[in-house]
Amino acid sequence: MKPAIIPHADHKRILRSRLDEYFPDKSIIPKEIAPIYRKFRDLDLSAVDRIMQPHYSNVGPVPWSPSILLRALLVMIVYKTTTISKWVTDLRVAPILAIICGFDPKHTPGIGTFYDFMSRLWDLPTDNYSQHVKPPQQKKLKKPKKKGQKADSIESETVADLIERLSKASFRIDAEAYATLYKIFRSCFLDQSISCGLVKPEKLRISGDGTPVVTSARFRSHHTCDCWKNGIFDCSCNRYFPQPDCNVGWDSSRDAWYFGYDMYLLTDTEHDLPLFPLLHQASKHDSHGFCETFFRHIAFSPDLKPKQLLLDSAHDSMAMYHLCQREHIQPFIDLNLGNSKKGDDYHGVTLGPDGIPICSAGLKMKSHGNDLQRQYAKFICPKMSKGTCTCESPCSSAKYGRTCSIPMESNIRLYNSPSRESVDWKTTYNSRTSSERCNKRIKNDYLLEDAKHKSTKLWYIRVYLIMMVLHLDAWDNIADT
Repeated sequence: MKPAIIPHADHKRILRSRLDEYFPDKSIIPKEIAPIYRKFRDLDLSAVDRIMQPHYSNVGPVPWSPSILLRALLVMIVYKTTTISKWVTDLRVAPILAIICGFDPKHTPGIGTFYDFMSRLWDLPTDNYSQHVKPPQQKKLKKPKKKGQKADSIESETVADLIERLSKASFRIDAEAYATLYKIFRSCFLDQSISCGLVKPEKLRISGDGTPVVTSARFRSHHTCDCWKNGIFDCSCNRYFPQPDCNVGWDSSRDAWYFGYDMYLLTDTEHDLPLFPLLHQASKHDSHGFCETFFRHIAFSPDLKPKQLLLDSAHDSMAMYHLCQREHIQPFIDLNLGNSKKGDDYHGVTLGPDGIPICSAGLKMKSHGNDLQRQYAKFICPKMSKGTCTCESPCSSAKYGRTCSIPMESNIRLYNSPSRESVDWKTTYNSRTSSERCNKRIKNDYLLEDAKHKSTKLWYIRVYLIMMVLHLDAWDNIADT
């Protein structure tokens, strides 16, 4: 049977009546529960009941309200409970938690009810994208030579080819496994943040970064053949993978191997709010993870195309700049000198790997801003001081020393506007740390990895629940100010 659509006003009325019935003296409510009550008291989830209508049959018993079950899962995240079985117990022993969720403390759902609801949030008949039985992984990552360095990409497709392929692809949100999750997130949380002015589509600045999600202590697979009986343990026969969408990746922050996913997240830099996540295999390089995530994001939310894009050096490639140029996005991408050619020159002027000219004394010339009218990047003598060249062996008879102007279109990767040496570029790029802060809140503050799920379905649901809570926290901050 289809679930009833509960208006938010009715939910608030029932909440108040049950609170008065079970807690006539409000002072006995535990202090650690009071903030949770305030956070969820005014949360309108009536749209969830409408979105979930197609996921229920026209016949059968009356189901639990989807809005109440989703609210219960959100309260579970805030209450820092990581398993459904523990949460069901918490609801039964703590009436105040049941009331906040919208339940009658005498009648709370069981474990199966929550798992059935989460299956309805997942628009795929299987719990994972991949099949459990498949060939063993062929390509393996190599450990980086330097500490803190990210592993090289093992992708067979270049970033340029990937961008070209994704540009021609047509993405439909209804065809994605997380379609219902995203619809709920967008209608009940992201749109509310937009209406509050926390996310501003007209001047959106987005940062992107990938972060490891550890799902298991070690890589696991089982032989489906009898080769091991003959002493062959490294055969190429199909194997059974308990977590088929995961593999082994390199965590540069911990300087260690891990098994799980690489979660690529697009974040609004103004208030560190998550916009769009995508889970990849752990071996996925950030440049490829960004492309997969970015194209889906602008396909599902064309009104949230960024005006500025902030990315670290793992994304530094000419293809990225051509993408930004085509989409009319201003890129702020840290330079990866390993991707630059050495010893290039421009009309007899030697250029360093970062595109900065080298003077005859072997010193880097100073950036002197950009001539935006003529589209030239300007450089002056490195010994320039107060408008005068102070070099002991000047290479120019001019009072202000040697100057150099290079067309910005000759290399849009090296010569961008504003220049990387400018205060404006550095100030804007500093906002990219919003990705680290958002990832830290998801993983550390709300214990993403503590859940230890074994399916992509449950990991996606947990990621989206935490993202919803982060928007709730931002609304609370506005109310407090």
